[in-house]
This record gives sequence, C-alpha cells and structure tokens, in this order.
Amino acid sequence: MANIQSQIKRIRQDEVRRMRNKDSKTELKTYIKRFESAVDDGDKDAATSAYREAAQKLDKATTKGIVKKNTAANKKSRMAARLNAL
Repeated sequence: MANIQSQIKRIRQDEVRRMRNKDSKTELKTYIKRFESAVDDGDKDAATSAYREAAQKLDKATTKGIVKKNTAANKKSRMAARLNAL
C-alpha cells in the first residue's frame, strides 16, 4: 500500500474509474445481446431499434474512451450487416 498521500488518492480515483468503465462495458454488452437476440428471432423492427440503441451506446463509449474507435466501428459494421441480411 502506498504511503504518499497523492498516490493514495490516485489509487482511489483509479478504482472509481475502473468500476465506471466496467459498468459501461457491461451495459454495452447488454445492448449488443439485445440486438443479437432480436436478429436471431427474425424481428426486423425490434432489431432495427436495438441496433440504433446499441450504435448510440457504442458511440458514447468511444467518446468516453471506454472502447477504441476502430473496435466500435467494427462492431457497428457487423451489426449493420446482420441487420441488412434480415
């Protein structure tokens, strides 16, 4: 454990940020799973709305630095391809 006050604060801040990022990633995975289940069911309307929500969440995570830009682009591209295949 650190003895320096600034390092103790840094550790505390890092833990808060780690938990926030973890929550955001979990939420993102949930939206992607909702889209995938809608596609698997063959419901185009539900898949379209789920895609829109998931894409917005991916963009938000990208701007916050939780997900890298290319990762988000690849996920959105694959989801769009699955949606168009319906």
